[in-house]
This record gives sequence, C-alpha cells and structure tokens, in this order.
Amino acid sequence: MPLSRPLKGYKNLQRLSQIINVFAKHGFGYLAVQLRLKGILPGRRRLEAEEKRIQDLSVPRRIRLALEELGPTFIKLGQTLSARPDLIPPEFVEELRQLQDRVPPFPFEQVREILESELKRPLQDGFSFFSPVPDAAASIAQVHRAILKDGTPAIVKVQRPQIERIVEEDILLLQTLAQLLERYVPEVRIYNPSGLVLEFSRSIRRELDFSLESWYMDKFRQNFQGSPFLVIPRVFWEYCTSRVLTLERLEGIPIDEVNRIAQAGLDSLQIARNLADAYLQQIFEHGLFHADPHPGNLLVLPDGKLALLDFGMVGRIRPEMMEVNASLFFALVRRDYGRLMEEILKLGLVTDESDLRGFQEDLINFVEPYYGRDLRHIQIGKVVSEAIQLARKYRIHLPLDLVLLGKTLATVEGVARQLDPRLNLLEIARPYAQRLMKKQRSPRQLASKALSLTQEYRELAEEFPSQVRLALRKLLHGKLKVEFSHLGLEHLPREMDRSSNRIAFSLIISAIIVASSLIIASGRGPHIFGFSALGVIGFSLAGFLGLWLAIAILRSGRL
Repeated sequence: MPLSRPLKGYKNLQRLSQIINVFAKHGFGYLAVQLRLKGILPGRRRLEAEEKRIQDLSVPRRIRLALEELGPTFIKLGQTLSARPDLIPPEFVEELRQLQDRVPPFPFEQVREILESELKRPLQDGFSFFSPVPDAAASIAQVHRAILKDGTPAIVKVQRPQIERIVEEDILLLQTLAQLLERYVPEVRIYNPSGLVLEFSRSIRRELDFSLESWYMDKFRQNFQGSPFLVIPRVFWEYCTSRVLTLERLEGIPIDEVNRIAQAGLDSLQIARNLADAYLQQIFEHGLFHADPHPGNLLVLPDGKLALLDFGMVGRIRPEMMEVNASLFFALVRRDYGRLMEEILKLGLVTDESDLRGFQEDLINFVEPYYGRDLRHIQIGKVVSEAIQLARKYRIHLPLDLVLLGKTLATVEGVARQLDPRLNLLEIARPYAQRLMKKQRSPRQLASKALSLTQEYRELAEEFPSQVRLALRKLLHGKLKVEFSHLGLEHLPREMDRSSNRIAFSLIISAIIVASSLIIASGRGPHIFGFSALGVIGFSLAGFLGLWLAIAILRSGRL
C-alpha cells in the first residue's frame, strides 16, 4: 500500500511504527493487518508473548493502557472520546474516564527559558517569587505558584516544550489512520473516524492556545461581575501569551470535601444551591458554560463563595439551539411527540442510518414514565445517560456541545447532591426555563426574528437573478460542472486494477508456455533428457509463476 503524504517522512514512519507496536502489544495487532500495515508489526513470537500477558484484561482497559503509553495526544484523544457516550459503549466511556494525565515535570531551566522568551523580560523582573517546583504537571502544561511584583499571589501555567509540534505530528498520523480505517474496515464508517479526528484536533488546538482560555476566563468574569456567590480568577494579561497563562491564586476547599466544609462552619446546603444557580445561569442566560465541573475545578472560598477554575473546556449554546431547546421543552410538556421529532430533525442529529419510526416509539417509552412523577425523584444524570444510550442505539449523532451540556448537568447534579442529598436540579431549573421560553416568545424577540428573516429573503431575492444568469452562462459555454458521490463503489478502481494485473500476468504465463512448446517442437539448442533445455526452463518458469498466481488468488479468498 502506498503511504499517504503525512507518512512519508522518516520521523512520521518511526512514530507510526511506535503506535502500531504499542497497540499490537496490547492485543490489537490484527488492526495493523486490516489496515495493510502488517510490515510494521513486531515478530510473531513477541506478539504471542504479549497476548498471553494481557489476555486477562478487558478490551476497554487494554485500549486505555495503550493510549496512556502513547503520550499526551492519545491521552487527550481518549478523554475526548470519554465525553462522547453517544458514540461509544458505556464500558469504554467508564474506562477512558480513568485516563491518567500525570507525567514527570520538565526542568525549571526550561520553564525559565519559556517564560523569559514569551514575556520578553527576565523572570525576576516579572515576579518577586517563582516556585521552581510545580504544583502539578500534566501532558500539556505544568503549574507553578508565584507572586507578582506588587505582592499579588498568582498561578502560572506554562506549556511543555515542543508539545505543539508533537501534537501536530500525531494529528497528521491520526487523520491518515482514520482514512485507512474508513477504507479497509467498512463497519467503523458509521462512527465517522475522520470526523472524530477533526473534532478532536479542533479541541486540542483550542486547549494548546492559552490566549483563548484567558479570553474565556475574562468573559466569564464579566458575566458574573458582582455575583454574590461566584468568583472567577482574574487574568493578568501582561503575563499571558499563547503558551503562558497567569491567574489570580485562590485558596479554598475542594467542593467534594464535605467534612472540611462543615468544619469551616460553612452552609453546605447554600453552597449546593449556589453551584446549581451558577451553572443554570451559564446555560439558560449566558449561552456559554464551563464544561469541566469536576471537584478539582470547584473551590469553596473561606467566605462561602464558589470559585471556578480551569477553563480549558468550554461549551457554547448557540441562539438557534436555545430556541430549539425551548421548543423541545414545550413539546415534552404537551406530550407532542410529532413536534418533538421535528425539533430533533432541526438540530440535524438524524443520519441516513437512523430508524425514525423505531426511535419515535422508543422515545415515547423513554419519556412517558417521567410524567406525573415528583421532580425530587428524577435524577438528571440518569435521564441524560438513558437519552444518550437511546441516541447511540439509533445512530443519532449529537453535536459535541449538546453532549457536553448533558455531561455537565449530570456532573453538577452529582457534586451538588454530595452537599445536599435533597437538592433537585430540575426544580431549580424550572424558573430559568420559563424565563427563557418567555423571552423567546416576547414581542421584541419575535420582531427581531421576523426582521432577520425578511432581510435573508430580500438578499435571496436580490441574488437569485444573478445566480440563475451565471448558471445559464456556464451551461451555454459547456462549463457547468455536476459533482456526484458514488456509494458502494469505493473499492471498484482497486479491484479493477487487481483483476487487470492478474489477466496480464496470465497472458505472460500463456505466452511463455506457447513459446516453450514451439522451442521443444523445433528440437534446437542443448538438450535435457532429450528435450530442448530452453523449452524445459520456459515450462518450469511458467509452472512456478502459475502456481504463484493460484496461491495469491486462493489467499485473497476470491476465485
């Protein structure tokens, strides 16, 4: 198989070999065979020894171990996939959530070099104190405590050396492997490997750009300006670049340490309510939400306020999605399942493989048991999990932000109920949803929407004649092109090429046989056992080539 452009460089081939060998080591060597990369596999004996070593481990665990061994890009890929329970089975999601992103720190000399290069000043000119020992080290960056010149305590996040280059090289390999999977393993096409790699590449590139994270933090700080219960750390812009992020250092208690919160004399019930309100405001009012609310990113400050940390993962709810969400809520309340299906179709979630009739029936069976139940007995986490499994069953592709939204709500509910087991997120969300629906149907909003539609129709009417004229001109000059996609014929060119090669090979063998027969019949030249030596050699060569062709055909499984 000719390697694609990204694989032609020596370093890329070396990295590809490492990836294939690691997956083979964990029992996935057969994938290399399927992807026509068998030549990169380790020896048979080594493979057999590795298979014995890992035979007692589950497939999800072996995948997790392989991803951890392959380093930062693959760890982040696994973490991204763990956020897509609509695409992969629950046992894989659960295992991938355990991916460890802890690596040895890189030396302080390199930290100093990066900081001075990025901030364009000596380290001592920017900070009165800078800890040489990091508080935490991960695959993308590590975090150090510091004090600014004016005495303000700070946290400095410094990106690892060469991490951007490493990630970009791995993304190129992942794109090629995704293409090979789609080409040689047809059953995985429904999961759209190339699309997943594209989604992942966008996600990790955003995470590598610290200037984007600092912008998000500043935006959230503006959204919650003057909030009586939520604090967002300040961004010190003069100490920030795309590779360095410097923030206000906040000290507090991790939100899951319930006993410490009680010992500090803080009201855990109010903290739980504040947490719920903080996220519901983000979702229903701001359209921008912190999508990684695990306890390590939620601090309870000494005065009882909450602090949100780490904005590397942020979700967006576009205005049109907000409107559809409001319509979905109306349809659910009225048990209007036809309208419910229409709103789902508006989101563009349904693919050609989706069974709409079966989905609607299962949707009714999923929703009906919740009607009439006390909201206190309905857990958002369970509802989200069941809804995602239903979407996966019918191959309904959910937008990433929608999956993040469901995951975020489920996590927030779980964390809040550690503080207050009686907390009901749905009950707290009711007034937010009502305000959103009222806003969507307000005269001002309807007028704004009508104005927008009128403008779009006007632009369409203005452009239509010129577009028609252009199409007719191209048609008259024979320049009108029509593109089409063929389905089920992806392998036809390769099969035709293989068949023509076999026919040509057979003709060569036939020609050798005919020529050898004529030579033997003429009786000329030296003889072996009374036959022309040249004719005997020709027959032997034809027999060998014919046997080789027959074996190749039998091994391909196609006679």
